[in-house]
Amino acid sequence: MSSEDDRNARHAARMARKKAHIDGKIAEANIDTGILLVLTGNGKGKSSSAFGMVARALGHGMKVGFVQFIKGRTDTGEEAFFSRQPNIEWHVMGDGFTWDTQNREQDTRSAQAAWEMARKMLHDASVDLVVLDELTYCISYGYLDTDTVVRDLLSRPEMQHVVITGRAAPQALRDIADTVTEMEPAKHAFHAGIRAQKGVEW
Repeated sequence: MSSEDDRNARHAARMARKKAHIDGKIAEANIDTGILLVLTGNGKGKSSSAFGMVARALGHGMKVGFVQFIKGRTDTGEEAFFSRQPNIEWHVMGDGFTWDTQNREQDTRSAQAAWEMARKMLHDASVDLVVLDELTYCISYGYLDTDTVVRDLLSRPEMQHVVITGRAAPQALRDIADTVTEMEPAKHAFHAGIRAQKGVEW
């Protein structure tokens, strides 16, 4: 047997073992239920990942609810695209970044109005996926009561999926989440003086 044949044989054996392991794990996962995902960390891509899940859900004919808690701009590519799609309810509820408003009372009112919108979705069994974009900031800054948020999330319909995005997700959200992804930056164009680009950041 040549060295190349030996290498191919070892690769095939390794892949066979890997497939058996993965197939076994898939067979063990036999629960169907709504998933709570938290996408956090300082890296880029948290909201973008959520948008990908929105597209995936809509592709399956599922109903989606989307509430944006902090950003207030309505000229983003994602809103322009998704707001034209059937089966999605899209709400931009923020007033802009908190360092723009510099008004805690205003930000608190906006966050609480956004949560009321979110709460309606979380109590509606016809909504298959709820995205709570940048919710973590509203909890960290004390605009929303953590216990209230947790209670509403835990009392949602059994098969409803929820995605929460934002930096510094509080431990209370991590504890009740089924999946937590921590996105960490290795490099970012902004630090090289490159401003936010259309189709990439907005």
